[in-house]
Amino acid sequence: MRAGGPTDTVPTAPLPDATILGYPRIGPDRELKRAVEAHWRGRLDEAGLRRAAAELRTATRARLRSLGLTGASAVPADFTYYDQVLQVTTAFGALPERFADLRGGALSADGSSGDYPGTSLDGYFTVARGRGEDAALEMTKWLDSNYHYLVPEIDERTVLDYVPGFGAVDPADGPVAQVLEAARAGEQVPRPVVVGPVTYLLLAKPSDAAADGFALTDRLADLLAAYGHLLADLWAAGAEWVQFDEPALVSDAWSLPREEVLRLVHDVYTWVAAITERPQVLVAGSYGSLGDALPVLASTGVDGVALDLVAGGLPSAEDLAGLAGRSVVAGVVSGRNVWRTDLDAALTALESLRERLPEDARLSVGTSTSLQHVPHDVERETDLDPAIRSWLAFADQKVAEVQVLARGLAEGRDAVAEELAEDARLRAERAAHPGVARAGVRDAVAALTGADRTRAPYEERRAAQTERFHLPLLPTTTIGSFPQTAEIRRDRAAHRRGELDDAGYEQAMHAEIERVVRLQEELGLDVLVHGEAERNDMVQYFAELLDGFVTTQHGWVQSYGSRCTRPSILWGDVARPAPMTVAWSQYAQSLTDKPVKGMLTGPVTIMAWSFVRDDVPRSLVADELGLALREEVADLESAGIGIIQVDEPAIRETLPLRLADRESYLTWSVGSFRLATGGAAPATQVHTHLCYSEFDVVIDAVDHLDADVTSIEASRSRMDILPAVAEHGFERQLGPGVWDIHSPRVPSTDECAELLERAVAALGIERLWANPDCGLKTRAYEETVESLRHLVDAAHRVRAENDARHEG
Repeated sequence: MRAGGPTDTVPTAPLPDATILGYPRIGPDRELKRAVEAHWRGRLDEAGLRRAAAELRTATRARLRSLGLTGASAVPADFTYYDQVLQVTTAFGALPERFADLRGGALSADGSSGDYPGTSLDGYFTVARGRGEDAALEMTKWLDSNYHYLVPEIDERTVLDYVPGFGAVDPADGPVAQVLEAARAGEQVPRPVVVGPVTYLLLAKPSDAAADGFALTDRLADLLAAYGHLLADLWAAGAEWVQFDEPALVSDAWSLPREEVLRLVHDVYTWVAAITERPQVLVAGSYGSLGDALPVLASTGVDGVALDLVAGGLPSAEDLAGLAGRSVVAGVVSGRNVWRTDLDAALTALESLRERLPEDARLSVGTSTSLQHVPHDVERETDLDPAIRSWLAFADQKVAEVQVLARGLAEGRDAVAEELAEDARLRAERAAHPGVARAGVRDAVAALTGADRTRAPYEERRAAQTERFHLPLLPTTTIGSFPQTAEIRRDRAAHRRGELDDAGYEQAMHAEIERVVRLQEELGLDVLVHGEAERNDMVQYFAELLDGFVTTQHGWVQSYGSRCTRPSILWGDVARPAPMTVAWSQYAQSLTDKPVKGMLTGPVTIMAWSFVRDDVPRSLVADELGLALREEVADLESAGIGIIQVDEPAIRETLPLRLADRESYLTWSVGSFRLATGGAAPATQVHTHLCYSEFDVVIDAVDHLDADVTSIEASRSRMDILPAVAEHGFERQLGPGVWDIHSPRVPSTDECAELLERAVAALGIERLWANPDCGLKTRAYEETVESLRHLVDAAHRVRAENDARHEG
């Protein structure tokens, strides 16, 4: 209960001068990942997992206070065990019918839930990971980031009914619980962070059971009622502010027309503002400019708006005029990259914003997005070149930058003169570093022509490849990686520490490659891979072999669920000193008569899954990477590798959120891929792969990649992208995935065959391949072998059915 009693209404305390929109929730040493995975393996019971999570939350709040975020509501409460969108889904009981039993209570006849106690923690994980024949919720990218969220599935009967006390009794430890937890400890009450209602609806999809004509907005009233109850619970718990993350407002690329989105914004936040017993509401429009949504928000009476001034520009005074008396968080410190903030430029932007705001608006300094996209603390990276480390700012350093800028804004530039001078000195040192601009690399990019990005016509290539490989209809393959066993990781770590010499390491990797090749032969796959045992990560591996990159020891960020990655840092011009993959692929090919794919990561993905430099256009970086990969393709061909896969799963995720910006992006991003593959001979079969990337959104761009074979994620969506492929007239070969490797469940032969039959019905068997959704690195061998056997059996069944139809 609020300290002031039940007669209190909306609090009026302003936001502090300095705040952040979110903080990494995995822990500096991936404590959350380790606890969750120990629970999944049965090594940590639920009580132990919840204790570990509570300890991590307590440590995070203490860390942020120690870094100076001591003002009321300065610290965000944004913890979740798996995903912030799933947090809302389970809070409202909005589970698809296949998981109805996990809501905790039976549905009534009209489809409402009645008084159910909420989804259990294990139920929460089951929805994320699937079980038996019940597929997990679909996973896709969060805006244009490399974070993945779980897509809500909603129809007319889907429960949207707030669990009373969400977070207070809910095993998933939601925002109410986090407020109460801090209050019980005598701490400043944090600011809970929740995905906002407009973004939640726009990120959802109609379930397979939805009636024709059903629109997600048909459920708006029910959704708002649930959010209203959540606001009341947060108010009763003592929260003074709540942050509703509404990044969907910065994009105009939704199926709902922009004018309808703006009307939705107006209706939702007018309704929210009218609630009297609630915390103050901060609407965070991250990942771009709110644009025409800003004056609409201002007209609704919401209490505050957070602006992304890194990805978006300064709003006009006219658009800001409606924010009189409101709080405005100016996101001038990037939440998505690791470079030091240009303090002078950021302070200038803050001063300009203050001049444009109404006099009584309350301006706070903050981050552009949550800091969940960056690692915890650069000071732990003691192995980094000190010069390069001095150019960087991880989450903790960004908190310090926010406070420097807040002080400079409040007290004047003289108050932070020392910090401004030091920043200017470091920025000059960075610009003068010899690796930042390499003349030979820049000259090579400048000399490129259209011919460098053009292969022979596809029909000529297909004829040459058919003659070379003699593959059956519906050939089977995998995406690249095989399970990374404890033994592989042990040998790689021993080699890195110098405890295993080069010869011993090569022998260990050769043994694993032979094991993987023999397994694929036994399973009957048609095109093999070497398994990538030598690769710690599909980007970091290349970053360690290319000039212009550094890697970190502790720079972990969350990709999805318990999956964490350690993005490399791309700091200078890129060059390839030597071949990177040739010896491993050549050895694998020597073991078998079947074709073995050479495996490369594409230029856009290497760039997108690294912390890319911020001092040159990304188009230049992409072409530098394209040139390096072009050299690798030529060396693979010379070594006898006839099929080369260049993965580009990131080409969708970096697609601009505004439609007007997409054409130029697609021109240079597609061009860099074609640069990498443009020198390949007609008889060399070029594959590419896209995962969780909404293929239908970028089908034109993927078509222009001009790969001979494109494999895509398709199992969770049940092949629902194929109508767009067929309508487009995609002429080359396609491998829609039939096994969701991000779930531990093993698909049956029948399930794989059904998906393949859907694909055949949509596209015809002549252009199809059978493969999993993605690489198998994170899976165990037992489930991998069983799943691949089912995949191969399904392909054989569909081939036989096709033969029978033709014979008939």
